[in-house]
Amino acid sequence: MRNELEIVRRELEKVIAGKTDVIGKILTAVIADGHILLDDVPGVGKTTLAVALGKALDLCCRRIQFTPDVLPSDIVGFSLYDKDSGAFLYRPGVVNGANLLLGDEINRTSSKTQSALLEAMEEKQVTVDGNTYPLEKPFLVIATQNRVGMAGTQALPYAQLDRFTVCLTVGYPDHAAQMDMLRARQTGEPLLDVQKVMNRETLLEIQKNARQVIVKDSIVDYITRLVLASRAHPWIDVGISPRGALHVQRMSQARAFAEGRDYVISADVQAVFRDVCGHRVILSRKARAEGITSAQALDALLCDTANPDRGEKA
Repeated sequence: MRNELEIVRRELEKVIAGKTDVIGKILTAVIADGHILLDDVPGVGKTTLAVALGKALDLCCRRIQFTPDVLPSDIVGFSLYDKDSGAFLYRPGVVNGANLLLGDEINRTSSKTQSALLEAMEEKQVTVDGNTYPLEKPFLVIATQNRVGMAGTQALPYAQLDRFTVCLTVGYPDHAAQMDMLRARQTGEPLLDVQKVMNRETLLEIQKNARQVIVKDSIVDYITRLVLASRAHPWIDVGISPRGALHVQRMSQARAFAEGRDYVISADVQAVFRDVCGHRVILSRKARAEGITSAQALDALLCDTANPDRGEKA
């Protein structure tokens, strides 16, 4: 299965060159059955990467452009009275039947509409008028938001942010990657060349196997100490939630699986920690005044917490 993941990686590299690390993190989140928030400037390939992922994995991909007039019913569906039957019939929303939901510029819609995704992302179901409808498996959300052009945007509620397994940035391409992109698009569109190299059943099997990766008590203790330290650190007002701790563990399992191991080591935890927790911690006023970033706060936690595989601090 590791070879299949490598084939998926190569398909994604057709549309976004020079971003092997970002692609690897996205695949790790998919293996962990997690949701992904891509937070970056416009035009770096966030949406293209998400569409390519859906094609390579043969997922039913549905897309919604979040704007101020999008309603919760557009996402989860609604009940409509049918005069012939005299009953209310359910009209599905965009999440129904989707394996991968691409939400473009999620911060351009209202908090009420954003919150319509909470149940879908956490429980893989939606409830409308007292009736619950399960979603297709797998169900992944990849949402994008831009760091510039903040007019008309609304910050995501913390409860929404906490449901995203990772928050990633794509970043600008380097010189060689920029040239490769320009050459590739002179006469064609690389997205059209992306091939289906995996199916949903295989992906579900990979996700199941990744959950079987062994997490020793020493690693569980390491994750727990990191999480507890985040809740007591002077730079942090709101630390890592229990859900965040669970996502650190699942991402660590997924990374170990992708590396060909059936057990987690502390290096797995350290590799995923910033991406899983960076959007979860809320810095103290003092830290913000001193110019401390979330990444720096998380690095401090890693440095101050003993590494169980070496018996020393990272």
